[in-house]
Amino acid sequence: MKSLKSMRLHIGVFGRTNVGKSSLLNKITNQEISIVSDIAGTTTDVVEKSMELLPVGPVTFLDTAGLDDETELSEQRIEKTMKVVNRIDVAVVVCDFNGLGKFENDLIEKFKELKIPYLIVVNKCDLAPKNSSLTLNSEPANIIYTSVKTDDRLIFKFKEALVKLLPEDFVNSPKIVGDLVPPKSTVILVIPIDKEAPKGRIILPQVQTLRDLLDNNCLSYVVKESELKDALDNLKTPPALVVTDSQAFKKVSEIVPENVPLTSFSILFARLKGDLDEFVNGARAIGNLKDGDMVLILESCTHHAIEDDIGRVKIPNLLRKKTGKNLVIHNYAGHDFPDIKDYKLIIHCGACMTNRREVLSRVLIANQNNVPITNYGVAISYCLGILPRAIKIFTEN
Repeated sequence: MKSLKSMRLHIGVFGRTNVGKSSLLNKITNQEISIVSDIAGTTTDVVEKSMELLPVGPVTFLDTAGLDDETELSEQRIEKTMKVVNRIDVAVVVCDFNGLGKFENDLIEKFKELKIPYLIVVNKCDLAPKNSSLTLNSEPANIIYTSVKTDDRLIFKFKEALVKLLPEDFVNSPKIVGDLVPPKSTVILVIPIDKEAPKGRIILPQVQTLRDLLDNNCLSYVVKESELKDALDNLKTPPALVVTDSQAFKKVSEIVPENVPLTSFSILFARLKGDLDEFVNGARAIGNLKDGDMVLILESCTHHAIEDDIGRVKIPNLLRKKTGKNLVIHNYAGHDFPDIKDYKLIIHCGACMTNRREVLSRVLIANQNNVPITNYGVAISYCLGILPRAIKIFTEN
């Protein structure tokens, strides 16, 4: 089975036109994946390629438009290129023997601001004039000199440099739930079968949580909320943890005894994909909302909204009921991220369909703009008055 795209290392490839950016990527992936068209500048989309890159593991490369594109669609291409920055774990900046220019240096400053490790690849060194200097001001681990056409060791050098730059949270990726409970303990997963549950399947965060429990030798008990009481009664000893879908939080909290730890899938993913402490602080800002305040609700995936959609119906209703205020609520899906300076609160989904870097980039941007940010599960538990209980297990471990 292929690794989930959201759990892969995302590597963005940037550079000016004609420096060999796409040629580099084609050689590393051993496939022709660069943009091809009879009309220059026709394609504006970022090209993505997922592969296994040993010894790194599963990765997704994102090949971007040239930074100095001067075609009629240049603004669209460059805008999409810059949006990629918020999604990547590692950046690769490709230049030729002429070195770095304003485009590359501005981008590197952006990487530093967002704390994204970057690798500089100086290509076409075989074409450099004999008296030219190929030395750039960078750490040795951050730069390689090569030629896509003539360097037989290019792939080895690229992977060696990349391994040295891997983010710590990727090398030692956090568990979803396995580190919160001891092996052999029982965990009950409460999975409602409602309109948002795909027919014949269960949603991705629930699948991933179940797999994580299996990997950590735990005993998993999967039930609907209507059978939860029966499940608790059947156990000889109380479970080490109950995890519920956020939408069933209120009903489940009334069934599960106070001495049994309780949280939600979305809160587990708030820790896995984002910053749980930041999300908890952000949820507390709900109590400060006033009439006319704008709230931004972000979803990682695009889907057809259903009658009782969590992001478009349930959470807005909860917010208005909790605050008693007339709030202005906007929804954005996918990788769209608007200007947030006028918002008083951001509520992010569980982020099962995007990677940790994109969520953390959004947290950083929110902090820079002094806009509180939280996520679905944390916001729901706050509105229901059970936030302290929902996060207690994280403070005890």
